Amino acid sequence: MVNLLYTELLKLKRAKMFLVSVIGATAAPIMMFIGFINSKSLHPDEPITFDVSFYNTNLYVMLLIGTLLYGVITAYLYNREYTEDTLKNLLTIPVSRTSLILSKMALLFIWIMALTMVAWGLTFVLGLLGRFEGLSVSVILQSLKQFAVGASLLFLLSTPTMFVTFLFKNYVPSIIFTATITMANVALVDKSYSALFPWSAVNVIANNAVVPEYPLYYSYISIFAASLIGLAATIVYFKKSDIH
Repeated sequence: MVNLLYTELLKLKRAKMFLVSVIGATAAPIMMFIGFINSKSLHPDEPITFDVSFYNTNLYVMLLIGTLLYGVITAYLYNREYTEDTLKNLLTIPVSRTSLILSKMALLFIWIMALTMVAWGLTFVLGLLGRFEGLSVSVILQSLKQFAVGASLLFLLSTPTMFVTFLFKNYVPSIIFTATITMANVALVDKSYSALFPWSAVNVIANNAVVPEYPLYYSYISIFAASLIGLAATIVYFKKSDIH
């Protein structure tokens, strides 16, 4: 397992995908910063605070950028063995198919958390440059918690995308799948049903945006159920599929 993870890290080191994903992770902080600066120019007397900046950037990551970006990364990690025709060589070492899936999941978690810290760090720096107000230790710790919780829950929800990737062995269906989820997030952002849809429920938990109609544990159940079903389906399908 450790050797597999180390191998995955070495493969990632030689790939350009990580740099591309870092650029993608900067999209939310930059776009939100531009929006705040534009708002400041229209309403100069209204202060912009760090907590609002962190909250809105994290909301943008969880509902839009993160869902699509992490889905593409998931598809890249699992589909590259098919596109590069290396999977059959790996399995002759021999390597457990479950261990292979879990090692890539470990790398995916590290990757997502790294991108999350990039987004958080850029939001912080841009806030300093924009002279946002209300910076304090409590705001920093609270924002770090919200970013980390959101990233962790989105990682758990990567398993359905994993299954789609294994099922079709192609990037396109996985991208369509995550794009559809992103559109659903946008449609449900101000609806009470957002607490029940796993991907929008991430925001409900991370930002404590509790919907009165549905207790918070409904959101936890929907996320963990989707994650476990996706993981189980992936492992069962991968173990039974023939590798040519």
